[in-house]
Amino acid sequence: MQKHIVIDARIRRSSTGRYTDRLVEHLQDIDHVNRYTILVEPDDNWKMHSPVFKTVPCPFPQFSFNPLDQLRFAWQVYRLRPDLVHFTMTQQPIFYFGRIVTTTHDLLMFHFIRRGTTPAPVYWLKMKLYHFLFWWGHRKSDRIIVPTHTVANELIEFQPFTKKKLAVTLEASEPPIKAAAVKPKDIPDNFIMYLGTAFPHKNVLTLCKAFELLHTSHPDVHLLLVGKKEKHYLELEEQIASFTSADHIHITGFLPDEEVKWLYSHTKLYVTPSLGEGFGLTALEAMAHGAPVVSSNASVMPEVYGDAAVYCNPKDPEDIARQVAKVLDDDKLRNQLIAAGAKQVKRYSWKKMSEETLTVYKSIIG
Repeated sequence: MQKHIVIDARIRRSSTGRYTDRLVEHLQDIDHVNRYTILVEPDDNWKMHSPVFKTVPCPFPQFSFNPLDQLRFAWQVYRLRPDLVHFTMTQQPIFYFGRIVTTTHDLLMFHFIRRGTTPAPVYWLKMKLYHFLFWWGHRKSDRIIVPTHTVANELIEFQPFTKKKLAVTLEASEPPIKAAAVKPKDIPDNFIMYLGTAFPHKNVLTLCKAFELLHTSHPDVHLLLVGKKEKHYLELEEQIASFTSADHIHITGFLPDEEVKWLYSHTKLYVTPSLGEGFGLTALEAMAHGAPVVSSNASVMPEVYGDAAVYCNPKDPEDIARQVAKVLDDDKLRNQLIAAGAKQVKRYSWKKMSEETLTVYKSIIG
């Protein structure tokens, strides 16, 4: 019997939303029985290629404490008369009580969020509300999907009642970028790279401190930091301005795919110093393009990268510098990592993830 499944995909155009985007794309190819309604932002003109899938604009913020937003969002979902709703982020309307699958990508909000300029009482209240929404969303959920066993174990420790609800569906890297590689302007020939944001948990300042140490023994090597120049990168520019290696650290800003492809293909190595991730996609993408990887040994990284990376202590700049130098100076090791990385990325598949998600749906609605 055909069931009606609603998927909240409002997040899909952000970096976090890649999971949601790939899930819906692959579900269209593997489920021709059930009927799907995909909630999207009002200006998202996403086209479905399956006749049993349709998009519906959802005008409410992806994250809101506003009671009116909560009520109106719940009412929109109720009116769709779904048999199951998949909220692809933990945030969801408090007042919806149907059958629910929730995807929780990580617990980073509880470990790395900073108060910044928010007044202390307001910050305290927001965090209390967020804790409640996080707990309530999981309480209401029939099943909870997480991207790694590491996150599953963290969630069980944080909320023991979730243990019997959990399903791990491993995510995947993107296939190598199809566009022809284009060298970005003003890029040095000898470089290592990081791609992503400069949010606190990404630990990019510590990477820069490690590079300052590396610079003394490898003065011809440059560090490329690739990512949109938002406030965290602007703060980082000020923090590293006095470094002796400052003229060898390049914050490139956002780059198009064809230029990222060139960087992945020509970097001496890719380094990810993160203190915490839900899955850690960019290092896998670097592996898919033939880049050796040096990774933090924290969080999910050892689970996801396996033997395809050299690991370092992300809190110790000296150890990061030591492991980077180790790979730079050993061509045999670099080649071993490249070969292991090509093998590692094949362990993961967005199609398999989508098939496992469909199995979770069927476990609830048959």
